[in-house]
Amino acid sequence: MNNQIFSYAGMFTTSLRLVAGWTYFSAFWRRLILENKLNPEEAGYIGEKFNHFLPHALGIKPLIEHLVSNPESLWWAMASFTIIEGVVGLFFIFGLFTRLMSIGVFSLAFGILLGSGWLGTTCLDEWQIGVLGIASGFTIFLSGGGKFSLDQYLASKKIGFTQTKWFGFLGSNLLPIKDVLLSKMVIIGSIFIFGMTLFTNQYFHGGVYGKLHNLSVKPHITITNAKIENQKLSFTVFRDEGADVYGSFLIGIQLTNEKGEIIFEQNQNQLSQLSSDQIENDFVAKVKPGKHSLVLPLGARANLIFQHEAFKDLAGEYRLELTDISGAKWETVITIP
Repeated sequence: MNNQIFSYAGMFTTSLRLVAGWTYFSAFWRRLILENKLNPEEAGYIGEKFNHFLPHALGIKPLIEHLVSNPESLWWAMASFTIIEGVVGLFFIFGLFTRLMSIGVFSLAFGILLGSGWLGTTCLDEWQIGVLGIASGFTIFLSGGGKFSLDQYLASKKIGFTQTKWFGFLGSNLLPIKDVLLSKMVIIGSIFIFGMTLFTNQYFHGGVYGKLHNLSVKPHITITNAKIENQKLSFTVFRDEGADVYGSFLIGIQLTNEKGEIIFEQNQNQLSQLSSDQIENDFVAKVKPGKHSLVLPLGARANLIFQHEAFKDLAGEYRLELTDISGAKWETVITIP
């Protein structure tokens, strides 16, 4: 009787298993079959997309920063991640080792949620993918693959490993857990997932109480380490907000003194012609000259260097201002003793 109950439960969740499985297998399909998104030299490299997660990742920011700062390690991580998504998604679709694959779905979705749950220009795209993936993985772990799964087909043929107790934990059909413990597992797991949903919705978007915010809408640049030494102006720019599908376009840099007089400036034509030795990039998403501006992709961080005789014999307080093509401005103060 219990086997029949689990068979029906798994059968009822078939559409959820197929759709969730495809969302992960399709990542492998898109990156390696339809296009090659694992080539660091081509546009669309998945490592740059991963770099976009960096500014507001929850809990895993140090890991992301380490990888995007080390291109070779990043490539291996992206290749491994893609293969895992492909295997997990395909096995999930066919219902082979369904419960083991559901743990994979849960883990992948959890990683997506923590890394990119803040992204989404028109709606909460990545957050929704993450929380629904977590819930799907947990649900399928409980139900198993059911009637329309390879697990049940192999079990009906009495294949050796399907008759072992461990297959109940890794495959489908009867979950070898007592009913009292199973009930506790369901309610505790459900409350945890719902709690994580509310917490991340509030953390990333203010979606539970207070003022809603979306960090993916408008570009923002943080300026740090600004200094003038040896007739050189240098400062670090970090693009930490805005859409991930296009850059921030810097069209002006201006340095003024306390009287508001312009000491040094660069217009969009000059910024579009910066040389490589003026830009020291930290990550795989790179600040680089565009056709009409200096382009700052989401998650990119670079030190910009300008050498000019105007920086000779300066003293006092100066204001450094950056202007985006949208009209947004960001500034910082440089004090020279």
